[in-house]
Amino acid sequence: MRMEITRDKAWELLCSYNHEDFHLRHALTLEGVMRWFAVELGYAAEQDFWALVGLLHDVDFERFPEEHCRKAPDILRPAGAGEELIHAVCSHGYEIFSQVKPEHEMEKVLYAVDELTGLIGAASLMRPSKSVRDMEVKSLRKKFKTPGFAAGCSRTVIEKGAAMLGWDLDELMGNTMRAMRALENESG
Repeated sequence: MRMEITRDKAWELLCSYNHEDFHLRHALTLEGVMRWFAVELGYAAEQDFWALVGLLHDVDFERFPEEHCRKAPDILRPAGAGEELIHAVCSHGYEIFSQVKPEHEMEKVLYAVDELTGLIGAASLMRPSKSVRDMEVKSLRKKFKTPGFAAGCSRTVIEKGAAMLGWDLDELMGNTMRAMRALENESG
């Protein structure tokens, strides 16, 4: 996978289209989670690419919410992003915002963890520790089954993502929590 766009340029591009702290933090979370999954799943040589896709996955969301995943190519191409990166970014909105189907394992991971990281983040804030470090899959499952909790995080997308990967929901949740723990440990 060729890196047509640097991480610094990607961050600059993201910040030129996104200004809300929540969206920027979400992008950084997905960058780290995708890097963790790349290494964990045997794609260590591609970890920078996976991370870049995570960082840029919502590049068009804040400015163009009604055209999310459809405006991304118009933003990414002029910045030097290749078609592989553009396809990956657009595939995370499959059957919601776009008809670009996740094909590569990386795209399926992105599809599955995008919503799930939001749910895990919200659940961690409810804990006395305000951390994912001491969270268990069992407690996350309870939050998952409560429709009013983090209602903006689509349970359907999370379940479809797990199915795309051939994982059960507990495996997806456990892996994603481990990825987020690694990020917490890095950032303190």
